[in-house]
Amino acid sequence: MIRKTTVEGGVVVGIPAADPRITAFKGIPFAAPPVGENRWRAPQPLIPWEGERECFKFAPIAMQKVPGRDPNNLYSREWNVDTSIEMSEDCLYRNVWTPAKSKDEKLPVFVWFFGGGLQEGNPAEMEFDGERIARRGIVVVTVNYRVNVFGFLFHPDLMRDQPDAPANFGHLDQRAGILWTKRNIAAFGGDPENITIGGQSAGGLSVCAQLTSPLNEGLFQKAIMMSGMTANVYGGPGFLPDYNGALKLAQDFFKFLGVETVEEARKIDAFTLRDKYAEFGGFWGTVIDGKFLKEDNDLSLINGRWLKVPLLVGCTTDETRPAVRAKTTEELREAAKASFGDRGERYMEIVGDDIDKALEMTRINAVEIATRSIKKAEEDRGESLPMYYYLFGPYIPGWDNAGAFHSSDLWFFFETLAKCWRPFKGYHYDLARLMCNYWANFMKTGDPNGNDADGEPMPLWKPFTTAGQDVMLFKDQVQPIVDTPNDLLAFLTEEYLKKMKE
Repeated sequence: MIRKTTVEGGVVVGIPAADPRITAFKGIPFAAPPVGENRWRAPQPLIPWEGERECFKFAPIAMQKVPGRDPNNLYSREWNVDTSIEMSEDCLYRNVWTPAKSKDEKLPVFVWFFGGGLQEGNPAEMEFDGERIARRGIVVVTVNYRVNVFGFLFHPDLMRDQPDAPANFGHLDQRAGILWTKRNIAAFGGDPENITIGGQSAGGLSVCAQLTSPLNEGLFQKAIMMSGMTANVYGGPGFLPDYNGALKLAQDFFKFLGVETVEEARKIDAFTLRDKYAEFGGFWGTVIDGKFLKEDNDLSLINGRWLKVPLLVGCTTDETRPAVRAKTTEELREAAKASFGDRGERYMEIVGDDIDKALEMTRINAVEIATRSIKKAEEDRGESLPMYYYLFGPYIPGWDNAGAFHSSDLWFFFETLAKCWRPFKGYHYDLARLMCNYWANFMKTGDPNGNDADGEPMPLWKPFTTAGQDVMLFKDQVQPIVDTPNDLLAFLTEEYLKKMKE
């Protein structure tokens, strides 16, 4: 087993995982600390160290609110359970799990980005243990990146003083993590020409950003987006902050801080800045800055301006779903007219006059609309890239009756159910094993299909097409289904495509 190896910066020493055939290297730096003059800059070259660096524990998480303090929060009791976890602005570190015995094995590589709305989250969350995936012959890499105001401030001073990298520092951290992987992963027995990037929620949206950035040609070969694509079919603000709105938000925040320039703001203590950001509020996220990102992700994906690699995408059946904010049929009619113009009447014909039924129908998953729209647009261009689409909806046990909630699939994909407080049953563990198998196979070849550990073939997962409508349903069993869209889903997909196509 590779327990010691040399990477950029020096020698790193790993530690046996629970399975001693796997070595875990935790807290490997991949850039200089983003502190002082490096705050709100693209990641800078790392500083070499002397001697051997013991990589036995996770590095500090990025600056954010303290995890786990709200006992009523679903995610606090699910995995943000350690309120004493170390936190620092010096946070650009990564973790590697490798099953390789030598450096020449050229194993497939998986690079993972955590979720958390780009406001919080970290790779030390207990569900993100890479050991079970590594046992399937994958070198697993989890990357930390800056979040909230530390990772996504967009200020006029930055536009003027550093025009090549004025924003999206968290995404640039992720990109630096991919670049580091290409340059160094062979030291862990990985293949730098067989990299899959993946993420869930904001991590999935981050994968979208990396797929659509003009800077990333050739950096990776496959992508996994779990609950990571959205279709803003009902109008209103999208996930990406408006360019001018993001600039104004930064200027207003500086007034709140009592400073005028980025230079002054860089001198504020990190914990003071964190607390002031929490007091001020506001959403800090991906910005169309003309450098890392030239247009909205949705436009790029629908119109074919993205890195054409095989995709594995999907979501849970109880995701947070967009719905119009109407309390009466007339309000619903007005909302439909505002969203769809003359086609609003067709919308009302589909949903009907029963307001309760109508509002339930509008709760169609935005991920599903985005997935179908991207595939339809691709086929209209005469292209045919593999896209494997799944829905995750098993019974999730627990006193909170949370359903197949947003992020619940993480326990299964990483096969880390044994760490969860929930009383999972045997079939849950079978489901997790199969999900992890499918994902690992996709990382290897771009095709999730293959055999289970006993040599028996797993249920066949066909690529999704608009003609076939093939979807893999991970419910109380693994079941390939044909998921033909109902009238409302077909209507919303058509309208979204119409809005997004040029």
